[in-house]
Amino acid sequence: MEALSLTGIVLAFAVVIFGSILKGSGLAALWSAAAFVVVIVGTSAAIMVQTRAAVLRRALRIVRWVIRPPVSDSQALIAKVIGWSEIARRQGLLGLESHFEAEADPFAKKGLQLLVDGSEPEVIRGILEVDLAVKEHADIEAAKVFEAAGTYAPTMGIIGAVMGLMAVMENLSDPSRLGPGIAGAFVSTVYGIASANLLLLPIASKLKGLIRGQAQQREMMIEGLIAIAEGENPRNIETKLQGFLH
Repeated sequence: MEALSLTGIVLAFAVVIFGSILKGSGLAALWSAAAFVVVIVGTSAAIMVQTRAAVLRRALRIVRWVIRPPVSDSQALIAKVIGWSEIARRQGLLGLESHFEAEADPFAKKGLQLLVDGSEPEVIRGILEVDLAVKEHADIEAAKVFEAAGTYAPTMGIIGAVMGLMAVMENLSDPSRLGPGIAGAFVSTVYGIASANLLLLPIASKLKGLIRGQAQQREMMIEGLIAIAEGENPRNIETKLQGFLH
């Protein structure tokens, strides 16, 4: 579990809640069903209009990465590639067949299959780079869903505030309703700006960073498999792959 992200989310809520209390508004002032409908439901509606169903489903699947990011161990990956290169050096590429069958990662499995099949290095590179580009593009598009939500939410907050002020203007004859009405109108603005800047936009940035990290590991895998196909010395392969870590 990503403790830093979890702490940040807790602090985001704490900032809004305790900020309201310290400013004298109180906790009850932060709740408004109308503001929730306009900002949260309205932003969700805009995202549904903008986004394809497949991209939205992918976004909902990967948002958990903010709290539980994919396992990423570059040193273990380098050790695995070096192990494959030593087997290929001793037994030939066919010696990797048993490792291909046991490999859990689909990307690595495809690369091993291409090695065992005796594919040319440039063929291996071409096939794996297409896979890498397609997956990275799909994941980035999913992350952009939260980025888009972060741009819509403040605008929806302004819409909610204007709607609240319209209701206030209709009750100018009753001064007792003016204060609570104006305060309630600005709750929508708080919802919009706070959700965008404390949650949605940071989530989008975090996901993009994780996706770039995954892509870098796959690039490392590609370089390692190409080096094995070209018969490079395992020590040279390790030196090359360590360069990805600097």
